[in-house]
Amino acid sequence: MAHLELLTTAGLLVLVGLLLVVSVLFSRFSRASPRFGVPVFLLFMIVGMLAGSEGPGGIEFEDYRLSFRIGTIALALILFDGGLNTSLRTFRRGLGPALTLATAGVAGTATMVAVGARLLGISWPVAFLLGAVVSSTDAAAVFSVLRGSRLELRERVGATLELESGLNDPMAVILTLALTGSLAAGSSTGAHLLLEVVAQLALGTGLGCAVGFAGRFLLRWSRLPAGGLYPVFTLAITLVAFGLPTLLDGSGFLAVYLAGVVLGNGDLPYQAGLRRFHDAVAWLGQVTMFLMLGLLSFPSRILDAAWSGVSLALLASFVARPLVVMLCLAPFRFRWRDALFVGWVGLRGAVPIILAIFPVLAGVAGAETVFDIVFCVVVVSAFLPGSTVAWAARRLGIAEEGAPAPSALLEISSLQPLSEQVVSFYVEPALPVCGASLADIPFPPRASAMLVVRGTALVAARGETVLEPGDHVYVVCPPEDRPFIDLLFGRPSQ
Repeated sequence: MAHLELLTTAGLLVLVGLLLVVSVLFSRFSRASPRFGVPVFLLFMIVGMLAGSEGPGGIEFEDYRLSFRIGTIALALILFDGGLNTSLRTFRRGLGPALTLATAGVAGTATMVAVGARLLGISWPVAFLLGAVVSSTDAAAVFSVLRGSRLELRERVGATLELESGLNDPMAVILTLALTGSLAAGSSTGAHLLLEVVAQLALGTGLGCAVGFAGRFLLRWSRLPAGGLYPVFTLAITLVAFGLPTLLDGSGFLAVYLAGVVLGNGDLPYQAGLRRFHDAVAWLGQVTMFLMLGLLSFPSRILDAAWSGVSLALLASFVARPLVVMLCLAPFRFRWRDALFVGWVGLRGAVPIILAIFPVLAGVAGAETVFDIVFCVVVVSAFLPGSTVAWAARRLGIAEEGAPAPSALLEISSLQPLSEQVVSFYVEPALPVCGASLADIPFPPRASAMLVVRGTALVAARGETVLEPGDHVYVVCPPEDRPFIDLLFGRPSQ
């Protein structure tokens, strides 16, 4: 018996490993075109569909409960990583518009989609449920597309989009849970819903910040004996930041994102290693989540729901989301081009599909049809707004091409916080340092160049080394010298 269990486990591991390998290799096609590319998360989902029961792989999988649990954990890991990479400057810059979009924007989009669903012949209760499920943008999708496009958006636009995608999931979750509960019980949702929304958001905010500050203090105080223990510690913080508020009827999704923001803006030990670890964990969560959701889909059922799904996706992408965003951002004096772009980047991803599992688990009549419609909405959203984000940004003139990533990365990992930082800069022809030797650059007393990456060559940073266009130069400097270094070298390239 034990040997049989071992063989079964080994076979499952081989299957999971092969699916992950294929998904990672497929991700190369997401950048096949410099202007239009399929979002990488959609490719992961396609791999899952091909491996599923109605695809060539023939894997039988219909465990909604397991899918919900794995998807929730994966989303928590993705949100924490998103918070960890959100600077305090970005948070302050985009908080007001993002909060408005994450609350009033979500409610407005849900209402307009519900009206569209009703016009398609769907009953009002189910129509409002559909609207709530697809009302929020998806953090995994937005982070993946924005950070993978190599575009430098206007600071306020980029900050608003990233913060909104991290903050708007709680509102969609609360609305979906309330509507699912009323459908399952056969009752109507009362006015107490507004109080419940406020209470969950307040509790999630308070506990998320508290866990983040406590984790920051413990990380600096603990002085752990090995670098590998720090990622274990921050992973534990992620789980607590999500689980504790959820147990107390607060918003765990909001809490885990804010805990990541608090930690990421602290002076942490082993910081570079922590960011690498959580980036890898977030990618693992994203691949696993979309693979699993692809396995859970049934193309024959989805085809039956295609008309409703495609119609609602077009309504959400071309009417509901842009109109609601324009109204929400009007008080913040956004340029119409910026507001239009924010409205266009209303990417749906795993979150709506995970939320669509709620009614299935609650035994709501017609829940499988809701799931199939939502799946269609996500796929269409990925093809339309998702594949045209970079094109739209260029056409609207709100972005410029970002610096290419260096072919070699230099990082300093320390078990204790350091007084200096290492920053990489891309040498553009217009910079004052381009064509100058390092000896002629007026570095502050405690700053200097460490290394120059030129194509695939590593060039020693000596006084006579001349910086050429396209070089990546690594500079070490104390935080107080960063403004002057930025004036010389421009924006960091990583």
